[in-house]
Amino acid sequence: MLLARALRAAAAAIPAPRPLLPPPPPRRHLVSALPARAPPPGPALQPPARSLWQLGGGGGRAALLRPRRGSAGGVSCGCGGLHTEGDKAFAQFLADEIKEEKKIQKHKALPKVSGGWELEVHGTEAKLLRKVAGERITVTFNINNSIPPSVDEETQEDQKPDEQEPDITSTPNFVVEVVKDDTKQTLVLDCHYPEDEVGHEGEEESDIFTIREVSFQPTGEADWKDTNYTLNTDSLDWALYDHLMDFLADRGVDNTFADELIELSTALEHQEYIKFLEDLKSFVKCQ
Repeated sequence: MLLARALRAAAAAIPAPRPLLPPPPPRRHLVSALPARAPPPGPALQPPARSLWQLGGGGGRAALLRPRRGSAGGVSCGCGGLHTEGDKAFAQFLADEIKEEKKIQKHKALPKVSGGWELEVHGTEAKLLRKVAGERITVTFNINNSIPPSVDEETQEDQKPDEQEPDITSTPNFVVEVVKDDTKQTLVLDCHYPEDEVGHEGEEESDIFTIREVSFQPTGEADWKDTNYTLNTDSLDWALYDHLMDFLADRGVDNTFADELIELSTALEHQEYIKFLEDLKSFVKCQ
C-alpha cells in the first residue's frame, strides 16, 4: 500500500512534456527567388569549336597528316605524289650521274664469250649455254651483290692523288651444270672467285676461280633437293679437286672463260646500274 502511494507521488512530480514545434518551411534559393536577367543585346553566341579530329573530315590521324596542296612542303603535279625542292635537286643529281656513267661505259652492247657459248639474259640473271658431244653445259650467274668490297682505307691513303681509282669489276658466283643425254642426273658445280686471286697477273698456274661444292640434282627440275649429298671442297683431297677442275676445263670452263665471264658480268652490271638510275630519276620526277 505504501509503495503504491510513493509511485503515484513521484509520477505527479514529473512535468508534462512540451509539445513539438512544427518544422520550418523550406527556404527558397536566392538565385531562384530572383527574376531571370535577360541577356544583353548583341550577336548570337558562337557554338563551341570542333576538335582537330572532327576538323579533319572524319579521317582520323591520316587526315591530320595529309599535306595541303600548295603548302611549303611541296607541290603536286596532278599525280597525287609529293614533289619538294629536295626531289628537284635529287633528280638533277641523278641526271648528272647518268650522264657521267654513260661516258665511262665500256660496252654499249654485252660482249660475247668465246668458245661457242650462247647468252640468255633475264634481268640480272644470265645463262651461258653450250653443247659438246652429247652433253649440255650451262653456266648461270646473277650480278646482284657481285661487286667486291671497296679497297681498304690503308690502300686509299697510299694512293697518290694523280693515280686513277681501280675499275669496278663484277665477280659473281656461278653455277656449272653438266647434263648427259642418256642420264637423268645433272652434275652441279658451285664456283666462285676468291678475292685474293682476282686481278693477279703473271701467275699462269694459278686458277682465278675455285669450286666450292659439287652435287647431283635431278635433271629438268627447277628446285634442287637439299636431301641430295653435297660435297664441300674445303676438306677434299687435292688430287680429286684437280680432276674436277680438269673436267671443267675440258668443257670450256677454264681461266680464259672465267676472265671473259668477269668482263660480261661487269658490262651487264653497269648496264643494269644505269637503267636503275634512270628508273629512279623517273620515279622521283614522276614521269
